[in-house]
Amino acid sequence: MPIYEGQSVEEAIQNGLKALGVTQDEVQTTIIEEGKKGFLGVGKKNAQVSLEYMAKQETENKTEIVNETEVEEEDSEKLTEEEIEPAEEVSDKEAEQEEKPTEGLDDQEALRQLGIYLTDITKELNAPATIKTTRDAGRIVFGLDTSKKGLLIGRHGKTLNALQYLAQVYIHRIAKNKLPIVVNVGDYRQKREDILERLAERTAEKVDRTGMPAFLEPMPAFERKQIHAVLSKKNYVTTHSEGDEPYRYLVVEPAKKYY
Repeated sequence: MPIYEGQSVEEAIQNGLKALGVTQDEVQTTIIEEGKKGFLGVGKKNAQVSLEYMAKQETENKTEIVNETEVEEEDSEKLTEEEIEPAEEVSDKEAEQEEKPTEGLDDQEALRQLGIYLTDITKELNAPATIKTTRDAGRIVFGLDTSKKGLLIGRHGKTLNALQYLAQVYIHRIAKNKLPIVVNVGDYRQKREDILERLAERTAEKVDRTGMPAFLEPMPAFERKQIHAVLSKKNYVTTHSEGDEPYRYLVVEPAKKYY
């Protein structure tokens, strides 16, 4: 049974009709995969459909009826059906489990599942990575070791931050306990901490000099906390976050002066 793909179910159907040279009334359409948009290109799947001639299906149905009435092979036919149907059900259940991970897992199993999840994503990004898990300051760090670090980091760390967001959402979905996760590639996060500290200092100076608020680029919660920690020591500026994850950003503004 041929399978046709497209960015949407409708597009997949049209691609199949064009390939077969038929109209939609002449075929029976079965949706195999509705497709996924993914997040920043990660986890994207095309829609898949199968198209089968109506006339062919009717002939097959008639043949099955004749066989059941004229040929005494019901036992062997039933055995074949019983062997095939449970296998299809198992496949469906496995697909559901892949898309809807088990919830309420203990820490060890949840972290193992997250490792598999991140490994699969790195393969989709054509930058397959091995993962080493460590603990740092109460956080669980997933270090991605790959020969294509640039692909997993992205410009200004945007791809890595997207991986960070996906990892945090995934672990919150499946883990029984709240687990703080950090995704790192090489020593990027360590270098990033130095960059964020300098950014915080420069931003505070600018806000103090101009008297105008400054809006920083979106960043993960733990990076916003780092900047907040640096600027909390300066009584002439205040900070707060705005926006929704994963585009939540930090606002630095002059502190109100009371006399």
